[in-house]
Amino acid sequence: MLMPKRVKYRKQHRGRMKGVADRGSEVLYGEYGLQAMEPGWVTDRQIEAARVALTHFMKRGGRVWIRIFPDKPVTAKPAETRMGSGKGNPDHWVAVVKPGRIMFEVGGISQEDAAEALRLASHKLPIDTRFVKREEAGEFDES
Repeated sequence: MLMPKRVKYRKQHRGRMKGVADRGSEVLYGEYGLQAMEPGWVTDRQIEAARVALTHFMKRGGRVWIRIFPDKPVTAKPAETRMGSGKGNPDHWVAVVKPGRIMFEVGGISQEDAAEALRLASHKLPIDTRFVKREEAGEFDES
């Protein structure tokens, strides 16, 4: 699973996800991308499941770029624990995704294959996404 090698602080606040992505909203490396349409947390397991679905469909053809990284720790308290006694221990890692963010990119395959591969990957993710080409990725509309 993806996770940072080390972090400055073990535990983080939950934060807010208002607004659209101010960076990472254009297809830079491949020809096609998977763009987030709503805010959310994407876990390390969901990113890995989407990557496996992508690479399995592409069968060693083309190239995949993962544009998000889970660098936010999410804590959880043990089951059947009474309230109080502080914040729980880090349980897993998430990537904070805002609308407009390009999460995955593919290149070196046809548009039909890229669309199908990214469609399969999108089923592994907890947020709505859309398929974008390199030239139309920046045109994100929040409506």
